[in-house]
Amino acid sequence: MARLAAALLLVVAVACWAVAPGAEALGMNWGTQASHPLPPKAVVQVLRDNGIKKVKLFDTDFAAMSALSGTGIEVMAAIPNNMLADLADDAGKAKDWVKRNVKRYDFDGGVTIKYVAVGNEPFLQSYNGTFINITFPALQNIQNALNDAGVGDRIKATVPLNADVYNSPDSHPVPSAGRFRPDISGLMTDIVKFLAKNNAPFTVNIYPFLSLYLSDNFPLDYAFFDGGATPVNDNGVLYTNVFDANFDTLVAALRAVGHGDMPVVVGEVGWPTDGDKHAKVSYAQRFYAGLLRRLAANAGTPARPNQYIEVYLFGLVDEDLKSVAPGNFERHWGILRYDGQPKYPMDLAGQGRNTMLVPAKGIKYLPKTWCALNPNAKDLSKLGANIDYACTFADCTPLGYGSTCNGMDTAGNASYAFNAYYQVQNQKDDACDFQGLALPTETDPSTAACNFTIQIAGAAEVHGRRSAGAAAAGVVLLALLQLLALW
Repeated sequence: MARLAAALLLVVAVACWAVAPGAEALGMNWGTQASHPLPPKAVVQVLRDNGIKKVKLFDTDFAAMSALSGTGIEVMAAIPNNMLADLADDAGKAKDWVKRNVKRYDFDGGVTIKYVAVGNEPFLQSYNGTFINITFPALQNIQNALNDAGVGDRIKATVPLNADVYNSPDSHPVPSAGRFRPDISGLMTDIVKFLAKNNAPFTVNIYPFLSLYLSDNFPLDYAFFDGGATPVNDNGVLYTNVFDANFDTLVAALRAVGHGDMPVVVGEVGWPTDGDKHAKVSYAQRFYAGLLRRLAANAGTPARPNQYIEVYLFGLVDEDLKSVAPGNFERHWGILRYDGQPKYPMDLAGQGRNTMLVPAKGIKYLPKTWCALNPNAKDLSKLGANIDYACTFADCTPLGYGSTCNGMDTAGNASYAFNAYYQVQNQKDDACDFQGLALPTETDPSTAACNFTIQIAGAAEVHGRRSAGAAAAGVVLLALLQLLALW
């Protein structure tokens, strides 16, 4: 995920406005780039069990939308970047998208769609302008299509943007000097005016973690909310954390184009737990404890004090197929493990209680069999090539520098890689051979620091017999209504 540009300045942070403190104000990003994704019904049950009332998707997957049907959970549905060109060029295609992905779910007992995310961070500088000319027309066409469909008064189109769309000048690096990036300043002004005209929010994704990742000179405490950092003085306003500083930089940029009071939604904010020396459980706990405490207290930021903050945490579960181009941590943003089990104590209500999240229920696993280096293997000359092969098709990011499995010996590294591949391949017999270098074992090779995964298998049975029948009936009804909507 190419979010790295957001952390290039000292003032990289996050915040936004919401409806109620604690879990009531929280949303979760539900990503599905996993070799063995959790069943949608299990994910939705996790959201409900933990009192999470909002979810942000990255598409409009039918299984996910069906599982959300009738739950009352507010949904931010999404349009991927690769669809923007078609929607920008043809208003009719935008109307068709709204018909197929919004109207088909918009009935009593259906899906509570609140936002449509048009693209995802389309103005990242790393995209070299690919989406510069098509994002705004796509946004216009989708919002107009929502209006034409009679739902635009309650379903708003927005564009989740990376924090690199605004900054403060090097000559005056304080939040109050925030402006939109010079190369897209005119475009951003047009987008902000259009959002304001339609009473839609500005959506921004920001990651304080990336400030630490990109610079060893970044002050560690400034990424958190403990008050231990040396403050940044902005004309007498003291900023003690990068969260507040970045958000208020955006507020200043909005003010500069005449919309300083525009509602802001933080589409993504979180802290990974593996894949880098700063991506660890203790830091994730520290970050979330501070963030959630502030949300519960409605603290706001210096530019917008004492206000609710609407935030979508990133993310709900780890995703082992995500691109690691930005860094190995990309596969470890979840507050839950790949199997829906909580990683650490977390009080979503922001009261500082030492409580665990409710885990996913009914998850089934593959047999307790691992793949490890064959202790009798004689010729190890091809070991490196086979490890490389395994890690090409499976997630070996925990082996990297600063990660949970870093520091094992050659046998440990090989066993981890072989097992990762074996699990991704659903423990097929021929997936644990590697030219005679590996053997299946029923002895868990995990260490105190390094977990050797057993993957999940099949769909989980989340509900009891009665509720499962009701859910199935709901899906059938939804499918019938969809067919009618498309007739």
